[in-house]
Parts: sequence; structure tokens; C-alpha cells
Amino acid sequence: MPHISVKMLEGRTEEQKKKLAAALVKTLTEELHCSAHYVTCTVEDYTAEEWQDVFKTEVAEKPQEKVYKKAEYDPKDLL
Repeated sequence: MPHISVKMLEGRTEEQKKKLAAALVKTLTEELHCSAHYVTCTVEDYTAEEWQDVFKTEVAEKPQEKVYKKAEYDPKDLL
């Protein structure tokens, strides 16, 4: 604990994903004052079609008090 999970549209390189994970872990450890030893991070890619279900379950249907950054777009626009 803690765990960072990034879910996004496909199209980024492995190098971009590794840099993102490193930056997120660095920020998390600085903000929470914990060791990177305990942090895990996953990055998952989705097609625009798959994203519709991911958005629904991970954002739209989550209790609003758990969504700290709201979407500023309609996921259907990605199709």
C-alpha cells in the first residue's frame, strides 16, 4: 500500500508509461511521506470502445466523493 492505477486510451509508448509511473510514485511518496518500497503502480491501455465501460465503472458510477478530478469531456466523443 499505496497502489496507483492508471487507465487510459492506448497509444503511449512503454517509455512514456515508465516515466509516468516513476513521476507518479515520486509525487505520491513526497506527498504522503512514505517509502517507494511500499508503492505499486499499474498502467492499463484501452481502446475507445473499451473505454466506455471503464469510464462507466471507474468514474461515472463511483460515489462522487471518491472522484477527486471530474471529467471535462463526454467519453462518447472518443468513438
